[in-house]
Parts: sequence; C-alpha cells; structure tokens
Amino acid sequence: MMHIDFVDQSLRDGQQSLWGMRMRAYEGAEALPHLARAGYRTIDLTGAGMFTVLLREYYDDPWATLDFQVKNLPGNELRSGLRTISAVGFAPTPQAILDLWIQTLIKHGATSFWLYDCLFDMPTMRHMVNVVRDAGGQPVPAIMYGLTDVHDDAFFADRAREMATWEGVESIYVEDAAGVLKPERARTLLPAIRAAVGEMPLEMHAHNTTGLAQHNYVVAVESGFNRLHTASRPLANGASLPSTEMMVAIIEHMGHTHGLDTSTFAPVAEALTRAAQAGNHPLGVPAEFDPRIYDHQLPGGMTGTLINQLERHGMGDKLPEVLAEIPQVRIDLGSPIMATPFSQFVGIQAVLNIITGDPYSMVPDEVVHYALGHYGPLPSPIAPDVLDRILSTPRAKQFADWTRPDPSLTEIRKNFPAGISDEELLLRFMMSDEEVDAMLAKGPIRTDPRRSASNIVNAITDLIADPGGSTSFAVSTPEYSVKVSKR
Repeated sequence: MMHIDFVDQSLRDGQQSLWGMRMRAYEGAEALPHLARAGYRTIDLTGAGMFTVLLREYYDDPWATLDFQVKNLPGNELRSGLRTISAVGFAPTPQAILDLWIQTLIKHGATSFWLYDCLFDMPTMRHMVNVVRDAGGQPVPAIMYGLTDVHDDAFFADRAREMATWEGVESIYVEDAAGVLKPERARTLLPAIRAAVGEMPLEMHAHNTTGLAQHNYVVAVESGFNRLHTASRPLANGASLPSTEMMVAIIEHMGHTHGLDTSTFAPVAEALTRAAQAGNHPLGVPAEFDPRIYDHQLPGGMTGTLINQLERHGMGDKLPEVLAEIPQVRIDLGSPIMATPFSQFVGIQAVLNIITGDPYSMVPDEVVHYALGHYGPLPSPIAPDVLDRILSTPRAKQFADWTRPDPSLTEIRKNFPAGISDEELLLRFMMSDEEVDAMLAKGPIRTDPRRSASNIVNAITDLIADPGGSTSFAVSTPEYSVKVSKR
C-alpha cells in the first residue's frame, strides 16, 4: 500500500487543453475555495502562455489574475511551468528576464516550477534548476516523453538519473504531453525511471487523447510513482488529463490511500461546468480512439490552441490536412519530442506547407534557429534535402553566427519607461506597449463569478438606481415572488 498525492491541473493544463488557456479570473472564482481545501499536494496554476492569452485577448492584467487566484488558494503549494531558455513566445529569452520572471512569480506566490527542455540540454536544465533554487523556489525537472526512434527507455532513465543528483530537486516529473504512451511501453519505461532515481518522488502527467492515460497511471503507481496529475471532470479527458474523480476511485480500488477531501469534487465540477456553459467553452469528454494520434503526436495543451488559431484565420477546415502533414514534418525535422516549443515548430511548419503547397518554401525564423542548433542538441539529423532548403534561405545566412542575447537587467530597463514595476517591465518585454497600455486603460479585472443571472441583476440594479424611474420592482411566479423598492 502507498500514499498517493495528487496535483490539480484544472486551472492550468485542463483549461489550457480544452479552453485554449482562456480561463479568466471570474470563470475560476467559484471553484477556488473548494480547490483550496481539497488537499492537493500542488495546484498547477499558471505559465507565460496564460499571461499572453489573458492580456492579448481580453486585456486582463495577468498579475492581478494570479494574485486573485493565490489569495483564494491559501495554504497550497502553487506551480508554474517554465521552459529552460524562453519565458514567452518561442524566441530565446535573455537570462536576466528569466531570472526576474522566476523571482517575480515567487513574490506573487507561485513557488513551484516544473522545468522542461524537450531537447534535453542537460547543462541548461541544471542551470535553471539552480536559478529556481537560489530564488527560493522548488524546481521540478521534467522528463518529456515522445514516441520516436531515438528516445528509448535508457535515454529517459539516464536523464532522470542525472536530474535526481541536482541539488534542490525534490521530485521529478514525467509528462506524456501527446498522450501516446501505451501501457506495454509504460511497463518498461516507468520502472526504468523509478530504478534510476531511487526513492525520490515521481510525478506522472499524461493527457488522455487516446483514452489510455488512466491505464498508464495504474502502471505508474505499480512502478512506484506516488504523485498523479489530474483535473476536475469538466476539464478532464479528451485532450486534457484523467479526471480526479475517476483516478481517486481507481487508487482506492487498488488499496492505496490519498489525502483528498472527496466532498470538494462536486462543487468544483459544478462551478467549472457553469463557467464552461456561460463562456461557451467545451466540457471534457472521453476521446474516441484514433490511431492517427500516434503519428502526429499533437500535445493536449496545443490541441485547443491550434484549432482556435486555424478558425480565427478562417482555416478551420484545414485541420485534417494539417494533422496529416505533421508526421512527415516531425520526421523531417529530426523527430523532436512533441511538446512546447517544438510541437509548435512542427505544427506551424505543417500549416505553412499546406497553405503554400510547396513544402519548406516558407520557413519561420524559429525553425531556422532550431535547424542551426540554437535551441539545443537535435535528437537526430534533419532530412538532408529539408536541411539544404532551410539553410539556403537568406534568414539562415543571417542567423549563422547568431548567439543568444544576454543583456543585463540594467541594460534592458533602459529601453522602457523609468520607474515601472518589475511586473510591468516583464509584460512590456514580453508583449507590445500597445497591448500593455490597453490593459492598463481597461482597469481592474473582473472577479465576480455571476454569469447567467448577471443580466437580470444588472437590469434590476440599473432600474432602481435611475432617479427618474420607478420606485419599486416586483416579479412573481407560481414558485416565488420578489419585490424591491426604494426607501
């Protein structure tokens, strides 16, 4: 018998996978007090991508959103995701900004960081573990799983073994972002990782795109993993993760213990269902088995975003063609593990190949940098004809001698208004001044969770507040009556 801890993903990867990171403060508000007392080991809360969406799409202040969430989740360890060389977007971020990003998130209450690098640039990963540790945070390095010809069990186990030796690392995180791990592979891979790290706690995070994630969680527990990532049922399954409700039932049936208060499950689910319905967001449903997933390996967290972006540009009908193109692009580019940012590189290149009708005639700068090794060591060589075409472009010649920018924070501040806060500096560095100015002009974020009833409440409030209007208001039905009047 083991004690199994749970990491909640409802507010981060659940809504990222199903809603495209579009959960605003008020949409999660009703669930927060119940999540706060549920007993999760950690609540995964935010990341740079969510900051970007909140600001660019709604002009919501992401720092205020984070503060609201933290305030309403007292006593919980709160987590943020972090790539090793980028804070937002795909371009490498100066180290000074990464350092400030980590320090500022910790200041706001997000103290746990899962760190990932799908090219497994281990010196860079170790450096970022040290940065998080020295800032007072808890680093959790990640083993990002991918189904390729170059990443075998020994590869992943060797990386986990090395991570376990890094000072400050308390647990290691294993993620199947695309949901392509099969139970038969899990039965060799997960015990190998457990053997490599000794007694260190291991976290399992898998998307349920093939309906096999919960089966892999069972194998993980049998292999000695003791932390499972799940989401409340409305934001679970499909491109998201297994539901907390079902995994708790499975863990109990296996004879293991957990520390969750199951009485919180229903109110969290009800609150998130109301938010989904009011915001026209999809609810999570179990996915039908689709063998094509093992070809394109599109990560759960990217699925909703890709669909939204294609639809926004009037190309929603192109999704099947893009999914069919992705497998070849992935192989052409050396079989990178399909998680951020490399899944986006592959996906965007596939879109461009479809749009132009001439593969690799248009190549994003990020793919050029990737081909030149600027993101880290490539897992395997790029297809020679594809590499020739990429390196023959004018941009490749411009980037040939490129090195990662490394200005100091003092130098960076000179490019922005004097006296602005660290929070505003980070937003202005990551996004445009116009976007940040619009956010500031908009004012406070909305935190009131009232939705469908809000129109009625607001109408009544406006009616009574009008000095030249009626002095009383009454509504009656066979079930109830309400009368409001001015004094």
